Amino acid sequence: MTSLSAAAAAAAATRLIPSATATVTKLTYSYSLHLKSLGSSPQLSHQFLPQERASRRFSSGRIGYSTVASPKCFVSDPEQLKSAREDIKELLKTTFCHPILVRLAWHDSGTFNKNIEEWPKRGGANGSLRFDIELKHSANAGLVNALKLLQPIKDKYSSVTYADLFQLASATAVEDAGGPKIPMRYGRVDVTEPEQCPEEGRLPDAGPPSPATHLRDVFYRMGFNDKEIVALSGAHTLGRSRPDRSGWGKPETKYTKDGPGAPGGQSWTARWLKFDNSYFKDIKEKKDEDLLVLPTDAVLFEDPSFKEFAEKYAEDQDAFFKDYAEVHAKLSSLGSKFEPPEGFSLDDSSPQGQPEKFVAAKYSTGKRELSEAMKQKIRAEYEAVGGSPDKPLRSNYFLNIMIAVAVLALATSLVMN
Repeated sequence: MTSLSAAAAAAAATRLIPSATATVTKLTYSYSLHLKSLGSSPQLSHQFLPQERASRRFSSGRIGYSTVASPKCFVSDPEQLKSAREDIKELLKTTFCHPILVRLAWHDSGTFNKNIEEWPKRGGANGSLRFDIELKHSANAGLVNALKLLQPIKDKYSSVTYADLFQLASATAVEDAGGPKIPMRYGRVDVTEPEQCPEEGRLPDAGPPSPATHLRDVFYRMGFNDKEIVALSGAHTLGRSRPDRSGWGKPETKYTKDGPGAPGGQSWTARWLKFDNSYFKDIKEKKDEDLLVLPTDAVLFEDPSFKEFAEKYAEDQDAFFKDYAEVHAKLSSLGSKFEPPEGFSLDDSSPQGQPEKFVAAKYSTGKRELSEAMKQKIRAEYEAVGGSPDKPLRSNYFLNIMIAVAVLALATSLVMN
């Protein structure tokens, strides 16, 4: 067999790559036999990470190939994060601190500026709010109490970053209060110095001269649109405003004088520890003077673009929950640097969406359906490298690598024959 013929065979094999899942298993099996015939026995693990790559090895004139796993770096330990989540749930049961945990996370991420590329100058969810210089920003009044609540959990789980802990606490609080499940991802890197904190003035004000313009200036800077601004505003269904902290609200109302938690303040809704769409309903009805309506709240039903979504959410809680879950997840990742770069989930789902399930028929060649025997063979090979119809592989990196290795092996085999 000539080198030209081998090259042609390799080129023909390469054309199979776009739909090569069925082909690669057969080629990988053949290649393993070929290596054994050459006296090599590579050890291929059945557990692969997305960064796995093939490396080429030269020894005594013999060409071989092996897979080398690049270790995935987790800046936060997933198991510790799961345990921290359970501790946060216990904390919520005894302190009713849902609102302030949401506010803490929002104010850590809400400093993001999409026009600045450099991390951490761009701001965002990076744990900078733990430093005194940022805690003392006027918009962050009272958030030191949230930090004190979470610090024992941080001390207990040293392999969890502040940035992840803040966002974990916020999502857990929303869900625990009856809100939607937030499709969160983790792996945020912390800033390390107070000098890395953003300057004051990036967070929204409650009573600016032009509320609609102000909301757009602040949230457009973060990369949000009008629908997302309204959906995020709906989180005011939780919590109270205290005049000694924000300058807004009554010292107490019939809804807050007895707590739970520390009494006082003025809430946006009657059941201010329940996450639902009451915020939009109550603003629209304007019937209860004991409920807080800030200028930035009222404008949601005054500005034509905002009003479209506010009306929708007042009528349809499911629509609000759906949009809120998406925008909360977006807010929680603003400006973050992740390790691993794609982040990770605590609920065995891809942070970028669910992986595609394995369907053998998709890998048929031409218009001809695979036989049942071939489907079972492909399924067995698929499961051998960690996939299954119920828990598919998170990426096709490994398959692509093995295709390349198999093609090269085929070419080598043809040359030697």
